[in-house]
Amino acid sequence: MNAPVVVHISECFIKPQYAPKESEQPFYLMPWDLALLSTHYIQKGLLYAKPPQAKKDEHFMQALLNRLKSTLSLALVHFYPLAGRLKTVKAENPASCLVYVDCNGSPGAKFIYATLDLTISDILSPTDVPSIVQSFFDHDRAVNHDGHTMSLLSIQVTELVDGVFLGCSMNHCLGDGTSYWHFFNMWSEIFQAQGKSTNSFSRPPIFKRWFPEGHGPIFNLPYTNPDEFISRFEAPQLRERVFHFSAESIAKLKAKANADCNTSKISSFQSLSALVWRSITRVRNLLPDQITTCRLAANSRSRSDPPLLENYFGNAVYPIRGFTTASELLGHDLGWAAWKLHEAVVDYDDKAVRVLLDDWLEGGIQKVIPFEKLGKSHYYPSSGSNNKYGCEFGMGKAVALRSGYANKFDGKVTCYPGHEGGGSIDLEICLKPDFMCALESDQEFIQASSFNQPV
Repeated sequence: MNAPVVVHISECFIKPQYAPKESEQPFYLMPWDLALLSTHYIQKGLLYAKPPQAKKDEHFMQALLNRLKSTLSLALVHFYPLAGRLKTVKAENPASCLVYVDCNGSPGAKFIYATLDLTISDILSPTDVPSIVQSFFDHDRAVNHDGHTMSLLSIQVTELVDGVFLGCSMNHCLGDGTSYWHFFNMWSEIFQAQGKSTNSFSRPPIFKRWFPEGHGPIFNLPYTNPDEFISRFEAPQLRERVFHFSAESIAKLKAKANADCNTSKISSFQSLSALVWRSITRVRNLLPDQITTCRLAANSRSRSDPPLLENYFGNAVYPIRGFTTASELLGHDLGWAAWKLHEAVVDYDDKAVRVLLDDWLEGGIQKVIPFEKLGKSHYYPSSGSNNKYGCEFGMGKAVALRSGYANKFDGKVTCYPGHEGGGSIDLEICLKPDFMCALESDQEFIQASSFNQPV
C-alpha cells in the first residue's frame, strides 16, 4: 500500500493590492541579511482543526483560499519586499557584487493549495515528527540566494481530512524569526479584520535600514561569482521530536539554577537552555577535554543604542555562545551552565553589536556564512517569545506548530511557546538517531520534561 503524499492542486502568484511608492526603489540589505545568502529559507507553519461548519459547507476550502489570497495581497502592500526578487549588480574594479531586493516587475509571492489524505492525529500522534511535514512547505532545500529566481515568500495551504496546515517559507535574507512572525501576525490581523482597511494595523513594519555611522546603506560583497560563497547543505539522518515543558517545570529549573549560583539573575530561558546543553553533551559521549558550545540567538534590537524598534523588519539576531569542555560542563551543576549562558547574554551589548558589524565591514569575519559553520556541534534555539499562536485565520487557535527541512542539523533546538501558554515551552529537537535514543533515557532531561505527553 502506497503511503499518502501531498498533492499540489493549484498554484499562483499574489501581488500587493497596489504598489506603494517605496517599492519603486531598491531595497538594500544589511550585513546581517547578506551573511545569510547561503543558508535556507525560514520554514514554519501552523496546523488548524477544521471548524465544525466545514463538514456541512462544501465550499469551505474555496472560501478560505479566496480570503487568504485577498488578505495576503493586502498584507503585501505593507510588507512589499516579500513580493520582490533578489537582484545582483557586479563590479569589476574592485571585484564585488551588490545584492538587493527589486520589487519592480516581480510576479509576487507564491501561493499553493495542496491536499493530503491524513488526519491531524496522523501528524501529531507519532513519537517523532513525520517526514511528510517537510512536504507542507515550498522551496525545499532552497538557499536564500535562490531568491534571484524563486519567490521570496511562498505560502502553502495543505488541506488534511480534518485540518488545514498553513506553511510559510520566507527568504531569511529579508528577516529573522521576529520579522517572520511579525508578518504572520499582521497577515492574521488583516484576515480577522475582514480586509476592511489597508491603511493601518497595530504594528506596521519599519524598513528603514540601520547601519553604523559612516557606513551604508549600500554594502558590497567581495565576490563576482555565486560559486565563491554559496554552498548546499544536506542534513544527516536525523530524528526530530517536540518535547513539552510545563510552566511549573520551567519554574523549578529556574529556581534550581538560581539557587545553585546564589543569585536571582538567571532567566527561565537560560535555565532551560542549560538543561538541554548538558543533556545533549552527555548523550554525545564527548571526550572530557572536547569543547562543547551552546549558542543562543540574541535579538540585537533591544541591545543597540539607541535601540531598534521591535517592528524593525530585517535580520537583527546574532548567535552568542557559552562554551567550555565536556568535563567542566558535566562536572558542575545546572546553575553553573546557566550562569555561563547568562554571562554571554549580558556581554552582548551595543558595543558588541558594533564590533561585530565593524568586523564584517572591515573583512575580519566571513562575509557570507556557510551553513556548515552554523551547524557544527551546537545547540541553537530561537526565541519562544513571538506571538506564534496568535495567528488565527477563521479556524480558531492553531493546535500545533511545525517546521520544514530548512536549517536543521544534529543538535538544532528550536523554542516555541507551549500551546496552553502560561509560560510553558515546546522544544523541537533534532538529533542523530542514536543520540535521540540516549536523550529519551537521560534522567535529568526526562524529569524536567512532560516526556510522555504527545505534542
